[in-house]
Amino acid sequence: MTAPRSAESIDPRPTRAALLDFFDQRARPLPWRETDDPYAIWVSEIMLQQTRVETVIPYWQRWMARFPDVEALASAREEEVLKAWEGLGYYSRARNLRKGAAVVRERFGGEVPSDPDHLREVPGIGPYTAGAVASIAFGVVTPAVDGNVRRVLSRLFDEPKPTAAWLRDRAGELVDPDRPGDFNQALMELGATVCTPTSPRCTGCPVATRCAARTAGTQEERPAPKKRAPVPHRRITLVAACRSTDDGWRVAMRRRPFDGLLGGLWEFPEWEHDADPPLAVTLPEVEHAFSHFRATYRPFLVVARGAAEGCGAAELHGTGEVSTGEPRWLPARQIDALALPVAQRRIAESVLDWLGRQSGSL
Repeated sequence: MTAPRSAESIDPRPTRAALLDFFDQRARPLPWRETDDPYAIWVSEIMLQQTRVETVIPYWQRWMARFPDVEALASAREEEVLKAWEGLGYYSRARNLRKGAAVVRERFGGEVPSDPDHLREVPGIGPYTAGAVASIAFGVVTPAVDGNVRRVLSRLFDEPKPTAAWLRDRAGELVDPDRPGDFNQALMELGATVCTPTSPRCTGCPVATRCAARTAGTQEERPAPKKRAPVPHRRITLVAACRSTDDGWRVAMRRRPFDGLLGGLWEFPEWEHDADPPLAVTLPEVEHAFSHFRATYRPFLVVARGAAEGCGAAELHGTGEVSTGEPRWLPARQIDALALPVAQRRIAESVLDWLGRQSGSL
């Protein structure tokens, strides 16, 4: 095995030219690449974190139609923002986008800052996002290292265990001084479409002749895989308590605390007893994988007796936020408007289907 190449052993000029030519000819036509609006680029970068491009495109388009600028997002209710984000996962990103918009409005006069250091003062913006927005939207000569860029640089220099500092230095040495945004996107594009995690398409790579890992035959081993701990599995029993009232069905749901996993989203309460709930209708189980555990949801529907009391339409769609805590009796017809995690949405569909079959309407 050959030793990793030093930065000085790669002439940055032909590498830059090859990557920029690759980007000009083969870059995917993505909607956020058709704008120079820093806010729109910022939103796209947050959405793209740990999410496939194909998934992000319709979300980004709907988001920009609903929250077209910093002021619109900063003024939006959190419930509305979470609903627009529903299905993308990692909901703290949506909450931080909203908080970040408020910070940009209050601290930077509503204008997204161009300085990477100032960008990092905005909630939810880390080193990568700051570099991406600064270089793409403003032409600042600064690197942007995401997972794709990490893989490309690790192979280009045949470095098995690239550290954050090493990656920042290598990317900073390579970034093109005239087209930094396009260059950073070229590295990302190369990693996403050619220099893939498995079976990289080296024959179609614009920098294959300069790639130390390909020369050494170690491209499949770079970067060295991280050891992952076994993913725990949880079985979670949920209860959808339903009541029939004069104005339709109501369902007991609660809003999760704002801090922590799925913060601020609605859910069916957990059943915290060993035995299954009595006189319950068994609904289909739902499997869902989180970043740090796998869950199997076992939902049950229980028809409660007596009058329903609790929050109504005004509390869900008024100007204030609905507090977290104990379950509330919500009109079933309004559940579609709630911000729900993916697994809870699937359970809600089963609940609404069952209720609809009982009376023909909600």
